[in-house]
Amino acid sequence: MHKGRLEAFSDGVLAIIITIMVLELHSPDEPTLRSLAGSATAFLTYALSFVYVGIYWNNHHHMFQVVEAISGAVLWANLHLLFWLSLFPFTTGWMDETDFARTPTLIYGVNLLLAAFAFSVLVQTIYRGPSGDRLRQALGNDRKGKISPVVYVTGILQCLVSPWLGLATYTVVAVIWLVPDRRVERFLAAESSSTDPV
Repeated sequence: MHKGRLEAFSDGVLAIIITIMVLELHSPDEPTLRSLAGSATAFLTYALSFVYVGIYWNNHHHMFQVVEAISGAVLWANLHLLFWLSLFPFTTGWMDETDFARTPTLIYGVNLLLAAFAFSVLVQTIYRGPSGDRLRQALGNDRKGKISPVVYVTGILQCLVSPWLGLATYTVVAVIWLVPDRRVERFLAAESSSTDPV
């Protein structure tokens, strides 16, 4: 099957997720900086989740530049990923509304972990399809993808000590992924140069 509808649907869902999250930000009650400061935690939690959605969108977009065709299994694996990402507004809002209480911050980490797991399932499903070899070559050993779940689990466990430690650990993963990842771009450039006539 052609991948176009999967990409368009995914882009739409991710845009809606971001829209829902920003609608959870409320204007201050008073026209003062002190009142604005009261919205700081809401903005910071929104910013962190926005970065995460952006990271998934970026990686999803790059990955599907390598994928030429998809199967029904890939469609379901993609929906599985979108399900966990669609919970970001809920877990983000709960964490903010409870001032980073232990359980909501821990559940936010579980949400991040399950989204990472779902992305891994999507990658593995593509590996078993016609574009699997190209994607394997493009992603290489995928160190970031292997490290992230371990760091999420560490953050979840740290929430039992202090929610702020857990949140700091979740932020570390976001920072790791914010460093530009050129694997797919390098693969496509090398592939293009090898097919160019001399």
